[in-house]
Parts: sequence; structure tokens; C-alpha cells
Amino acid sequence: MVRKLLFLTAVLMTAGTLYAAPVDSVAPSAAGRGGFVKRVIEYLKEDSVEREANARKRFSVNLLGGPSYAKDSKFMLALAGVIHYRLDGCEYPMQPSSMTVSGTVSTAKFWSVGASGITLLDRDRHRLNTDIWLGYMPLDFWGLGYDMGADSQNKSKIYELKARVHFDYLRRVSPAFFIGPSIEWNYHNSGKMDRPELIEGQDGVVRNYGVGLTLQYDNRDLMTNASRGLYVYYGVLFRPKFLWNKYAFTTNDLRICYYHSAWTGCIIAGELRGLFNFGNPSWAMLARLGSNSSMRGYYQGRFRDKHMITGQVEFRQHVWRRSGLVAWVGCGSVFHDSESFKHWLPNYGIGYRFEFRNRMNIRFDYGFGAKGENGFMFSINEAF
Repeated sequence: MVRKLLFLTAVLMTAGTLYAAPVDSVAPSAAGRGGFVKRVIEYLKEDSVEREANARKRFSVNLLGGPSYAKDSKFMLALAGVIHYRLDGCEYPMQPSSMTVSGTVSTAKFWSVGASGITLLDRDRHRLNTDIWLGYMPLDFWGLGYDMGADSQNKSKIYELKARVHFDYLRRVSPAFFIGPSIEWNYHNSGKMDRPELIEGQDGVVRNYGVGLTLQYDNRDLMTNASRGLYVYYGVLFRPKFLWNKYAFTTNDLRICYYHSAWTGCIIAGELRGLFNFGNPSWAMLARLGSNSSMRGYYQGRFRDKHMITGQVEFRQHVWRRSGLVAWVGCGSVFHDSESFKHWLPNYGIGYRFEFRNRMNIRFDYGFGAKGENGFMFSINEAF
């Protein structure tokens, strides 16, 4: 997991403090003298009239970027944004389609580009889920299985080039239930490895082609920042040998998320996830514990195995104007069979939220875990 400590935090907190003044109360001459920070603040501001106008737009782009630092990727320039758009038949007041885009480059030769989102079609009778990612990552690598990750002496370096393309095309069959086919392509190249024996004789370059089926139940009030509702996702992907897979296996992915408004300004959100690989997955396609949305604070890939189960509960409290705070607790486990399903890792953390557009948050999270694991994360929209 790339842990991003953005210097933009101070600017955003300042913006939340200064929002008391209406946009049109700033004199033109003063606005012209504000400099870069003032322009950032004005960009982040959005009054009620602008919110209504933006909600009705067929296309809008909201971008944020800035320098960052992390001990694994060193100094980095990061860009993140959300694109909202409405296709024919999905006009206001329906929720818009949404695509999150991101890009990073660092002095440690780390770089990545990605796009993920949901496109609503034909008055939301059909949905297209998209997830595309490409990146080069000089990463720490401990080996395969919980025991290898738990031993700090196994820590080595891997220089991985990774790509993923995933699509779900879903059809609504009831008010909240969707079903449809899925396809996925994965590419992993380990590059130079300090300790190649840690992948246990497997190929350093791995390609996987998968086809499958997705079932989805979704009655959330808003896909990207729900305050109430239930979301259930189940996807199965088959990667047989006749589809040019040297390592043949089947992946079952189950996610259950529930959202409840507990009291004024407070949302309680819970997530349970299970990822199960049956067959012969390679080192590159094992379940990896830790990301910017689950088991936050763990180094992604330190603990990896055939199967993974994680759970978390998060309290999201609005505090003042556009500022909010969150706190979460959770746990997770990776294992390869029933006998190894015995190691549970704790997770907890806190975070700050700034609503820079209507129900669109910038989030800063700091997560903690076992074995000294901890990390800072920056992203747009909630973790789940």
C-alpha cells in the first residue's frame, strides 16, 4: 500500500475554517491579491446555488493534486479527481455516473495511473462497472503466506510492473438487484527480485484472463457516499487453462456493506469482505491484506495468501461546516486452508473529512495494525 502524506492537508483545513464568508463577499481587488492558496480556497468553496447547478450538470470534473511523501515511494506528485456525468435517460434528479481518476509519480521511480467507477445506462436499468490500473512499484516483499509476512527477516525488494482491466455489465432485474457478466485481464512482472526464492519457483511474469458472473444488490441512497442502505456484491471469475492461464484458478469475491444514520450528523458504516481463490493462483494473484479502503495502515502485500477475510466498522461524524471526523476498528486474516485460518490481525484508525463538493469528501486517514504496521492515506470519497 502506498501511504500518501499530502502537504495539501493544511490548505484544506484552512479552507474549511475560512468558509464562513460567502463567495460573492470577496472584493475583486482582494481576490486578485490572494495568491495560490486563496485560489485553492475559492476552488473548494461551493454555495447552495452552485451545489444545485452542479447537481444538474451533464458533465463535471473535480480535481485535486499536490506533493506528498511516503517512506516507500519517497517524494511524490499525486493527482486525484472525480468525474460526474449523465448519459441520456439518466438526467437529474437521478444520481450521476461517477469515475474516479488518479495518477502518481515519485522520486523512487514509482508511478501509477488508474480509473474506476460506475456508469448508469438507460435510466439505471443497466450499469457498467469499470476498474483500470497500471503502475510500476518498487515494493517490499516478504513471501507467500501469513508466516512469511510475520517474519520481518524475510523483507526484501521486488520491482513489479502491474496492470489490471476489469468490467462488469449489469442488468437490473428488480428494484435493487443486478446481474451480469464480468471479464478481467491481469499482468504482473516481478522484474528484478532481491530474493527470487520467495516466489517458490513460480514464473516472474504472469498473465491471467478471467470470465465470470456478478450479482449485486444495491439500495444505497448514493453510490459514492452512502448514508443509508445495503450493498451486497458477489463476483466469481473463472481462469481456466484453455483461456491461456498457466496458473488456473477461480476467484470468489463477496462484499457486504451496511449504512445507518445513527444520530444527527453521524453515520455508522460496516463492511464484511471475503476473497477466496480455489485452484492454483500464482504469487501475483493471491489475496493481499491492506489497501486504502480495507485494513488501512497495513503495507499491501506483506500478508498474502489464497484466501482473505476482513471486516470493519466506521463511525463518520459531521463536526462543523464542511469538516468531519471518522474512527474505525476492524480485523482481517489471510490463510490457505482451514488449518491455517487462525491468525487475526487488528486494525484501527482515525481520519479527517473535508466536503469539497456536495457529498463528495476528501479523506485523510491514519491506520494502525500489528507488527508495527501504520500508514497515512489520501483519497476522494469514502473508503467503502
